[in-house]
Amino acid sequence: MTVLILSKVKPALKGYVTRWLSEIASGVYLGTLSLRVRERLWAKICKQLGTGGALMIFPAQTEQGYGLCMAGTLPYTFEDFEGLILAKRRISQ
Repeated sequence: MTVLILSKVKPALKGYVTRWLSEIASGVYLGTLSLRVRERLWAKICKQLGTGGALMIFPAQTEQGYGLCMAGTLPYTFEDFEGLILAKRRISQ
């Protein structure tokens, strides 16, 4: 199962993503993708992202059972802490 979160992106990009994933909430997409489709979809998202942000969570052979891809401006970052991926919220100043 793949989860994709898009924020502040063009409507055309959201329309393209709905070819592969179902929108369950505004900017939140869910579905099952093959590795090839997931990589090409992520490349297209990064290319057309603009000033928005994107986060993709997908199954992977890790300690937690998932992997992350992040691009653009998001209010958090992810850090590897001894094999575990932890979310770190950015503080606005």
